[in-house]
Amino acid sequence: MPQTSSLPIIAFEEDGLEAAGLSATNLAWAAANSFTGQLGRLLALPGGAGEVTGYLFGMGKAEARSALVLGLAGAALAEGDYHFEGAYGDPVLAAVGFRLGAYRFDRYRKGKPAPRLVAPADADAAEIDRLVDAAVLARDLINTPTNDLGPDAFEAAIRDFADKSGMRLRAIVGDDLLAANFPMIHAVGRAATQQPRLLDLVWGDENDPKVTLVGKGVTFDTGGLDIKSATGMLLMKKDMGGAANVLGLASAVVSAGLKVRLRVLIPIVENAIAGDSFRPGDVLPSRKGITVEIGNTDAEGRLILADALALADEEAPDLLIDMATLTGAARVALGPELPALYSTDDDLARELMAQGLLADDPLWQMPLWSPYDAMMKSKIADVNNAGSGGFAGSITAALFMRRFVEKARVWVHLDIMAWAPEARPGRPVGGTDHGIRAVYGVLKKRYGG
Repeated sequence: MPQTSSLPIIAFEEDGLEAAGLSATNLAWAAANSFTGQLGRLLALPGGAGEVTGYLFGMGKAEARSALVLGLAGAALAEGDYHFEGAYGDPVLAAVGFRLGAYRFDRYRKGKPAPRLVAPADADAAEIDRLVDAAVLARDLINTPTNDLGPDAFEAAIRDFADKSGMRLRAIVGDDLLAANFPMIHAVGRAATQQPRLLDLVWGDENDPKVTLVGKGVTFDTGGLDIKSATGMLLMKKDMGGAANVLGLASAVVSAGLKVRLRVLIPIVENAIAGDSFRPGDVLPSRKGITVEIGNTDAEGRLILADALALADEEAPDLLIDMATLTGAARVALGPELPALYSTDDDLARELMAQGLLADDPLWQMPLWSPYDAMMKSKIADVNNAGSGGFAGSITAALFMRRFVEKARVWVHLDIMAWAPEARPGRPVGGTDHGIRAVYGVLKKRYGG
């Protein structure tokens, strides 16, 4: 039951006030303020002494409503304890939305304290916590600038996560990458002051289905010798957003105790500029033996992912999923809210999209259009890392990586932005979670035990 000291947030669908059982005084107050349940509107209810006794919250009309709509209340309310009443919909998603809307990144300045929610009595409180914790883990990492989250600090953060999650961790760092046959991870990261590395985390029973997650961990991307513009570099602290979201997803999988043998592979580099930077025109060997001509040093994410995917593929996992802030082309095609989804299994892709819509974590399937492979031809190597002509950039990036996956039963690639340029329900401006709830929901259905 809600705590008596918490204030109610009474949720209503638009034009649903009359049937909601409000007192005549509160109905009159709503009418005086033209409150009809408009989407996202919050109206304080006054008591006899002028104190606030609760809030009305507008859920709007169903067809225009996000599953995380109560995040708008979490973003707007002051510090204090609150609980839900009325027509707030799915209790887990309502609570997740509120708490993610109340998210603050206050590491570098004192912000306004966040409101606190008493979990609905009809909700799975543990599920709320794991979904919120997964998103917050990803957001905090993405929002942290590179001077405090370079390769060394990122590894330390992941080691801390592994310790808390009971995951076994192995790191391959610096020139050891060459000895262990990860030449492209080494080449991309060798110019940085902090050494490149590959982190390999494992959890679960070896006899359970093998689910492997791979996340792009570029802690900062200058573009290399094909240098980005000043504007293009402003958000490049987020280029490890794929790795951050993979860690968030892993945290949810472990917390829920799903019946999988989970493996997480995170190649970590800074794509810096120095005398030993890899160059346009270089030909790099790869773990899989495919030679790669460098058409553009700013197409570095696919290079480090290729070595990691090749490693993941060697044990033929049942499901191999990677997440990466890979291409601006995906943002041009689908915008910042809708990550591009590629899959070798169309049925799984449809399942992921359906789950994403339910959890307000949308994904959209894009085609692995094989004829576009020809755009990455090289005259001196097996493949070029940058497609010619500037067309279909997200598709050609996915096709490049597909070359490194052969044995996995199913492969899924998510080309995400990991950033919210504008505030939306449950998503303040800044580093954000993409794909976690959609993928977790499908994994839970398949491997929930």
